[in-house]
Amino acid sequence: MKKTSNLTIKSWAKDDRPREKLILKGKESLSDAELVAILIGSGNIDESAVGLAKRILASINNNLNKLGKLSITDLTKFKGIGEAKAITIITALELGRRRRLEEALKLPKITSSKAVFEQMQPLIGELQHEEFWILYLNNSNKIIEKNQQSKGGLTGTLVDVRLVLKKALELNVTAIILCHNHPSGKLKPSNADKLLTNKLKTAGETMDIKVLDHLIITENDYFSFADENLL
Repeated sequence: MKKTSNLTIKSWAKDDRPREKLILKGKESLSDAELVAILIGSGNIDESAVGLAKRILASINNNLNKLGKLSITDLTKFKGIGEAKAITIITALELGRRRRLEEALKLPKITSSKAVFEQMQPLIGELQHEEFWILYLNNSNKIIEKNQQSKGGLTGTLVDVRLVLKKALELNVTAIILCHNHPSGKLKPSNADKLLTNKLKTAGETMDIKVLDHLIITENDYFSFADENLL
């Protein structure tokens, strides 16, 4: 008897077919591979769409963020994935990224370091270069504005303390949160990160502007100066 993975999806029990499963049980019931299989539509002569989807995901350690970074060339290396299917996968993942970005732009009240991470990860978490951003908050800790202070290379950015505080005064805010990403994926703050944080904190205190936190953000995690008692 053939293995299930080598059978066509149409020969499976209805509950095991991705499209039918979605209809009967809802989208939450589908695995990542089953969702990708629906995008693919069909597999190849050796495997079903689900089997092909599993193989693609296995190649990137089942990381959907990495899937979103694959190019048409990367995807078409898999037997059964042509240009049209590759474009479908890329489009779906890009829509998901934009949805997260749209949610982030609603600017809710900041109540924790995790809330900051959820706001900023879609903006800078997956970049291959470093960017430094400031969140300007009112006295209710609601974001008045997000502002990119600098955009650098792989290892660092420059931040002008005067411009940061000038903007804070213009917006009449009472607090700021510092954010930057580490393309390397390392969460440990550098000496430069610590010095800049202290410099902004000290300068802000003279104007009654508090530095509430400084987050280092990577693709999947973050480091909070406030949580680690470094402020």
